[in-house]
Amino acid sequence: MTYVLVLAVGLVAGLVSGIVGTGATITLLPVLALAFGPKSAIPIMAVVALMSNFAKVTSWWREIDWRACGVYALGGIPGGALGARTMLSLPSHWVDIALGCFFLFMIPARRWLGARHHSVPLWALAPAGLAIGFLTGIVVSTGPITVPLFTAYGLMKGAFIATEAMASLAVYVSKATTFRTFGALPADIVVKGLITGSSVMAGTYLSRLLLERLSLAMFNRLLDGVMLVSGLALLWAAMR
Repeated sequence: MTYVLVLAVGLVAGLVSGIVGTGATITLLPVLALAFGPKSAIPIMAVVALMSNFAKVTSWWREIDWRACGVYALGGIPGGALGARTMLSLPSHWVDIALGCFFLFMIPARRWLGARHHSVPLWALAPAGLAIGFLTGIVVSTGPITVPLFTAYGLMKGAFIATEAMASLAVYVSKATTFRTFGALPADIVVKGLITGSSVMAGTYLSRLLLERLSLAMFNRLLDGVMLVSGLALLWAAMR
């Protein structure tokens, strides 16, 4: 019964993440913590994130901005490894609070930047990747940060989904490798991650049919909604 619940929620999480680029972690984490315990939930989500991003990459392969991915990965890969190592030795309570506030702040900030046509230059993706990669290594997900970053760079809908996923995939490989190196990713955790990730991948592939029919205005509203839920969820978790 536990796996039925995890697979059902995973399918929904994959649909959400496949449409707006993030949201799978916020949707799945409470269920994984309840089913397998909070200490196992984070490494399980690392495996799920790899599978989710792979599904998004293969769904929108032709629309990837490879230059943006490469520049972001220059900072993201070492940042992810350093953050994962830090997470294994330090609590992330205050990081959760800071990220939750940041996500809520980015809802009006993203609108303000868009109204004034401010954009992120290509070179800025490298230092942003280092900072976000480090945070990704510490906390479960920083998807709502990469959302405004890549949309400010000028990517939307399929191109945004694929490019953000490919860039994030490099960071999560770095994070998972670090977990494995320090013994935080045993075989049973990998198996649970693969089982959960299979439903997330199914939802992600299904989401392409919905995203192709989605208007740009609705896409932006969904982005704001996911950032609102993500921010509130992080603050709630940090206050417990």
